[in-house]
Amino acid sequence: MTKQEQVILKAEQGQGLTVDEIKIYLATVKPFQHVYGKYGTLKMKYLEEKGIDWTIADLPTYLHGVDEQANELYETMRTKLEKDERYKRTGDFMEDYRRQTEMNSLIEEEILNEIVYTGVAA
Repeated sequence: MTKQEQVILKAEQGQGLTVDEIKIYLATVKPFQHVYGKYGTLKMKYLEEKGIDWTIADLPTYLHGVDEQANELYETMRTKLEKDERYKRTGDFMEDYRRQTEMNSLIEEEILNEIVYTGVAA
């Protein structure tokens, strides 16, 4: 077993690492950076502003879940609103654009109020 494998095994078992072993570990195991969508990122900023400590909970999973919830709500609301007479296409480009913009703004507001800027259930 190589020195790197030994250090990784030792770290996974929760054993203490020396400074040299930490350097080996960091050189061997590249940190994973999570990428979130628009709403997951907004929720993360909201949590940071509120000073909520996420050292115990699984923050990446939670934030990816926020993105999934937002996407589901978006699709559900869009399907529902497209059936509404106020948002049906007329054939006039400017009027259709205004209606689509209004519908998107309404959906965005709902997502922000219901998912992003709400209390936290971890």
